[in-house]
Amino acid sequence: MSGVRRLGARWRRRRSLRTRLAVAASAAVALVAVGVCAAAFFVIRYELLHQLDLSLTQSATRVIQENRGEGPQTVAGECRYLSAPACAQIVPAAPAADPDAAYLLPVSTPVREVAAGQRAPYYSNVSRFGQPLRMLTTPFGDGRALQVALRADPVEKGVRQAAVLLAAVGGAGVLLAGLLGYAVSRTGLAPVARLTSTAERIAATRDPRHRIELPPGPPGRQDEVTRLAASFNTMLGELEQSVSSQRRLVADASHELRTPLTALRTNAELLARGDRLTPAQRERASGALGRGIREVTGLVNDLIELARDEEPLPLLEEVRIAEVAEHTVAVARTHWPRTPFLLEAGAGAVEAVRPGVPARLARLLTNLLDNAAKFSPPGTPVEVRLTAHDDGVELTVRDHGPGIPAEDVPYVFDRFYRAEAARALPGSGLGLAMARQIARAHGAELTAGAAPGGGALFTLTFGAQGPPGGSHAP
Repeated sequence: MSGVRRLGARWRRRRSLRTRLAVAASAAVALVAVGVCAAAFFVIRYELLHQLDLSLTQSATRVIQENRGEGPQTVAGECRYLSAPACAQIVPAAPAADPDAAYLLPVSTPVREVAAGQRAPYYSNVSRFGQPLRMLTTPFGDGRALQVALRADPVEKGVRQAAVLLAAVGGAGVLLAGLLGYAVSRTGLAPVARLTSTAERIAATRDPRHRIELPPGPPGRQDEVTRLAASFNTMLGELEQSVSSQRRLVADASHELRTPLTALRTNAELLARGDRLTPAQRERASGALGRGIREVTGLVNDLIELARDEEPLPLLEEVRIAEVAEHTVAVARTHWPRTPFLLEAGAGAVEAVRPGVPARLARLLTNLLDNAAKFSPPGTPVEVRLTAHDDGVELTVRDHGPGIPAEDVPYVFDRFYRAEAARALPGSGLGLAMARQIARAHGAELTAGAAPGGGALFTLTFGAQGPPGGSHAP
């Protein structure tokens, strides 16, 4: 049995899914067709024999009524002809009471037992006159049995003809099952074939813009294969977006790094000829070189931070949001001494905690505060407010600068995006992108908009429950 199972498994491994599905569908339909034909054969055979048995029963009843009181004898013997009535004979229970003339039909021990009342009536198949006969043996009364027989070759011929006809029908059914199985496998796996072709084309061209053509119809009434194809299209869309984002990141990073690297090379070449420079010139070149190195280092560090999609699980802990806000505001006051930072925490928000990485949350708030201070006129405050409500915790950072133009709001969190008003200010355009990534990794949502009365308003919203493992990567 295990050898057969191994052979079947080897056959399945060597055949395609379409072949296996065609064979399975064909086998199922063929089994049904053969089963129906076999059932029809047995039904026809039973009905033909049943009709013959009814004729024997009617003949036996007529003989009993016409020959009551008669002794053992041959009553009728014309059954050798097709149109003749049934042969009939009366047989006693004891062989000594047999008549002198030989019986026409065979007399066996079961016949004597029926005559003696020891056996129930029964049908049997015998052969006489070179022809098959169907015989009924039934009690005749007073220790006698009646045997009635009719030719059975018409019934057998009808059974054979039915068998040949049904075999032909079954063979046609098997052939049709093969054709239907092939059609079913071809039609049913057409979306899978398109999916495979698309996947192979993408692997060959490395272009995720290809899509699988879906049949028309409402989404709720699509079959499983069509839904699989739709899911594959969705995955391709996400892959295309990811590839485009990566390409855009590389292009933007190359563009942003070109200017500081050119400045570094220029200052390095200038310092290499230091013997031709005055001390003041060397000092300015050295300072410019240091600033360029710090700028490139910060840009590379920001890119590394953006490349990390998840927070490290071992570093997760219960973080008190108010304490992180107080710490980052205190640090911002030292970095931006000309900008007042106002922190207001509601009563319910002071005790609010969320799972996260404190250093990453502090980096998020620091980026928001640096962005607000960068655009705030000297002496105007940056307002930080922390509130708690039924849906979670909300932290807002509001400045009193020029605000964010409506056309720039959808793009402020894009990597390297800088509005017209911000291109003259220091920075790489990665701070807000990093802030949103950190927020989503902690199950929070960061949005930007215009503040009432002017300025920009950034809102960080934590849900009622934080993520279990920081898996909400953008």
